[in-house]
Amino acid sequence: MSMPKSPLIPNVHDIENYGSTQARQGDGAVANEPLSFSASNAGMLLIIYSQFFFASMDISVKLLGGLDPPVHALQIIVIRMGITFLCCEIYMIVKGIPDPIVGPKGVRTILFVRGVTGFFGLSGMYWSLQYLSVADATVLVFLTPLTAAVAGTVFLKEGYSIKQAIAGVFSLLGVVLIGRPAFLFGSMEAIPQGFPDVGPAQRLAGVGACMVSVLGNTGAYTSIRAIGKRAHPMHVMTYFSLWCTIISSLGMVVFDIPVVYPTSWIWILLLLMVGIFGFAAQTLLTMGLQRETVSRGVTGMYAQVLFVVVLEWLFFGVMPSLLSVLGAAIIMSSALYVVMKKQKPHQDGTVDGTAA
Repeated sequence: MSMPKSPLIPNVHDIENYGSTQARQGDGAVANEPLSFSASNAGMLLIIYSQFFFASMDISVKLLGGLDPPVHALQIIVIRMGITFLCCEIYMIVKGIPDPIVGPKGVRTILFVRGVTGFFGLSGMYWSLQYLSVADATVLVFLTPLTAAVAGTVFLKEGYSIKQAIAGVFSLLGVVLIGRPAFLFGSMEAIPQGFPDVGPAQRLAGVGACMVSVLGNTGAYTSIRAIGKRAHPMHVMTYFSLWCTIISSLGMVVFDIPVVYPTSWIWILLLLMVGIFGFAAQTLLTMGLQRETVSRGVTGMYAQVLFVVVLEWLFFGVMPSLLSVLGAAIIMSSALYVVMKKQKPHQDGTVDGTAA
């Protein structure tokens, strides 16, 4: 059962399609060519791949924060997004993609919304870590897949089946088991420690920052899906990186945050890794969300927690507990279920999540 089309997503035959080079029939289906498993789940797989690079970026940021002197979060955003912006512009100029800065007509407003909401999604998480433990902040921010799925259903008229909702809830349960936040697990000796000097008002501010991140990410992911293939992934990335760079730079000036200059080659290498991993992650995520419904695609984002657990074990020797292993198994099982679940194709090449 298909839901009515959203006015945010026009007829695919009336717009330029940046996402497919295959010959299609009049109804939008690929002519006489059955889709393979990887082709029919391309969006979901791209999203899962992106989570590996997001996890790699987080590890790089954690290593960077351990250096002396530490680098402020806004400076990291400026450097990371500055690198991303330059990579996007160089790619589009070399490939001859039209409108490399302003983007295609008809979607520039949505591109602007994606850029601004993306900044709040990114910065909210950074600010929350000043007052919350990583476990608490991770669990709170991972409300995003649930809110993004609801936003996709409300604003984009996308299907959202009960089975997908159950898979999302189980994935969130897996995140809780891995993060073991203090407000759910009473034994402080068995969970990651928070910040002992943080008072109730500061902790509340941290929770509020997480909610800003959730709302920002929800707006960003919904905007990407609304844009669809009307813009090249590099157009979407350009707006996101440009506005993050502008707002973060202004923030450093307004709050008088000093610039930390490199003192070693490791410092420079880690910053480059943050920029490169962030660029790869955002590109793959954008390409994936352009091909998937929000409700189905965001389930793959929970895979980031699994990658973080593995990378922390490799780089920091942090052995996952039994609960962490159980949580990872639940996350991967839920994502695998959503991938394997048979979907009904739409004319625009996406899938109908209402199929039972």
